[in-house]
Amino acid sequence: MAVVLLAAGCTATGAAGSTASAPPAATVTPSAPAPARTVQGTLLVADFGSDTVTFVDPERGTLGSVKVGTAPYGLAVGKDGRAWVATAEGVAVVDTETRENVGRIPYTTETGPATTGEYRGGGMGIALAPDGKHVYVGVNVPDEKGVLEVIDTATRKVTDTVPVGRRPFDVDVSRDGGEVYATGHDSFDVTAVRADTLAPRRFEVAPYGTEGGLGSWLKPHYAAVRDDGRLLLPFEGEKLAVLDPRTGKVAVEPMTADTHQHGARLTPDGTLLAVGTGPISAGDNDASLTIRTTDGKERVVPLDGPHEDVATSRDGRTAYVTGGFTRDGFWDGITVVDLKSGDTHRLPAGHRPLGIAVL
Repeated sequence: MAVVLLAAGCTATGAAGSTASAPPAATVTPSAPAPARTVQGTLLVADFGSDTVTFVDPERGTLGSVKVGTAPYGLAVGKDGRAWVATAEGVAVVDTETRENVGRIPYTTETGPATTGEYRGGGMGIALAPDGKHVYVGVNVPDEKGVLEVIDTATRKVTDTVPVGRRPFDVDVSRDGGEVYATGHDSFDVTAVRADTLAPRRFEVAPYGTEGGLGSWLKPHYAAVRDDGRLLLPFEGEKLAVLDPRTGKVAVEPMTADTHQHGARLTPDGTLLAVGTGPISAGDNDASLTIRTTDGKERVVPLDGPHEDVATSRDGRTAYVTGGFTRDGFWDGITVVDLKSGDTHRLPAGHRPLGIAVL
C-alpha cells in the first residue's frame, strides 16, 4: 500500500494556481536537538503549501525539512529508507536516514508550468511495488485525463505511461504487486493496471451516481486494499464502496460519520481508518476519524477542523492524521489519535501537510 496522499478538493476542475518557480519553504524550528540520523517511528509529511517534506518526531515535534520541489502531494517509502515524493515538477527521491534529497525524476507527461494550489498539474497519488523495483505515480494533467507513470527505481527513469482517470488522487498496489489501482477523482472511477502488461481496465465507482459531473462533491478520493484484494473507498461517511477488481462489481455498505471523507488506511489488523474533512452541505457533521473494524462496527472520533490523510504506527495503536486540507480550513500540523481510547492531541508539523508515512 502506498502512503499517499494526498488530496485536492472536490468541486469542479478549474485553472491551476499561479505559476511559481518554488513556493516559500516552511520555517522549521525543532522543539529539541534532533538526532543526527532518522530513527524508527519518525513521521514524514509532504508539505503541499511549500516545497519541502518535513520529518516529525511524534513526541518531540518537527526535526527538520528537505526541499523536494513545488507543492509535494503524496509520498511512498521503501524498505531501503528511500522516500519517493510526488511534486508538481517530478518525483523527488529522499534518503530518509540521512535526510537528504538525492535527486528528482521529471515526468514525461506535459502538465504545464509548475504551479501550486488545488488543481495544479503534476504528481498526486504515488505507490511503491512490494519488491521495490517500480514506483507508480498518478499525474494530473489539468483539464484532461490523468496518466500513470511507471518509474524504474534502479535507473530512476520513467519507463512507461498509462492513461487513467482525471485527477488521480490515490494510487495503490495489490498485495502481490500484480496490479496497480489509480483512483480518478473527477471521472468517478478506479483504473486497474496490470503490472506486467500495463493493460488498463476502468471501473466506475459512483454510489451516488455521476449526475453532478465535474461539479459534484460525491466522488471517490482514496482507497485501501484489503487482504482479499478488494478496494475500500469511503464516501461521505454514509457509504463504503467495496470494489472487487476481479469482477468489477461494487458492493455498498453503510457508514455512520455523515461527513465528507478523504484519506483511507488499513491498520495491521484490518481496521479501516477514514478521514472526515467536514461538512459539504447543511446537516453534515464536522471533521472526524472513522475507526471501522472488520465486522463493520464503527467508532467516530471528532477532529478539530479539516484533515486529509492518515497513517498508523507499526503496532496499530496510534493514528496520525494530517491537517493540510487543500481548501480553506487547512492547518499546519497532525492530529495524533489513540485508537483505543479515542484521545487526541495536536502536533505542529510542516506546512499544509498532505501525504504522510511512518518511517
